[in-house]
Amino acid sequence: MKKNESIAKIMSSDLVTIDHTQPVSKARQLLESGDQHHLPVVHGEDLVGIVSWNDILRVTFGEYGNQDGRSLDGILDHTYKLSDLMNSEPTVIPVSGTVRDAANILAHSNFHSLPVVDGKKLVGLVTSTDLIRYLVVQY
Repeated sequence: MKKNESIAKIMSSDLVTIDHTQPVSKARQLLESGDQHHLPVVHGEDLVGIVSWNDILRVTFGEYGNQDGRSLDGILDHTYKLSDLMNSEPTVIPVSGTVRDAANILAHSNFHSLPVVDGKKLVGLVTSTDLIRYLVVQY
């Protein structure tokens, strides 16, 4: 394995994101309909947070779990703002980082996605799955 392989080699750069002003229902719909489990929250091109499918599930189980999608969205939007659910200080990796740096961060954390930034600008996302796929190719 190449120890200094650029993070750009494995990051996804064609990202689904959500603007920080959008309702929670929009985040729920994007996460439910797509292949992603992590949704970067942006203000323009700048990363301001990240929301995961687990963040949405955490507030939709229990008494709201039996609602249809439309009713659930109404409850979510009335009860929460996106800023209530998102991690507003996500751990990030700079675009100059390496695959090894990302692996080290993800191996010692309890999350599975790592936004890639150039300053504050979101340029990509690396997940645990991306790292596993990279390792499969290497070995």
